Amino acid sequence: MNNEKQYEQLRLDRQLCFPLYACARQVVNRYTPYLRPLGLTYTQYIVFMVLWEKDCVTVGEIGKRLMLDNGTLTPMLKKLESQGYISRCRCRDDERVVRISLTQKGWELRDRAADIPEKIARCCTLTQEELETVYRILYKLLDDYE
Repeated sequence: MNNEKQYEQLRLDRQLCFPLYACARQVVNRYTPYLRPLGLTYTQYIVFMVLWEKDCVTVGEIGKRLMLDNGTLTPMLKKLESQGYISRCRCRDDERVVRISLTQKGWELRDRAADIPEKIARCCTLTQEELETVYRILYKLLDDYE
């Protein structure tokens, strides 16, 4: 075809989204063997990371921090509550606001998950300097889209 150059912008290897998507999937998949014994999905794990940093936060705060909507979070939080990891309570001042707190079982899970970041770091061949550059660029991209 003579017009192929007209569609160069549609080549997969010219898209920023594809290597980001593929890399994100690969990185998240690396967590599976470490999270499966804990009975966690990656999304549940990052919710716990938010709660381990600051307990007793609203669903909205978790969603904002993780860039997830309430429709994604609510069923997951209900499941974590039924498993005894968290408690959910409505605020007295505003019944629409739900606060999430870790239970003792949720805090104990932190000890079992403490070595996961180190295990994941061993899977990566980037130097510390390269990792810092990737972090900086990715967070800059995230800031651009907020």
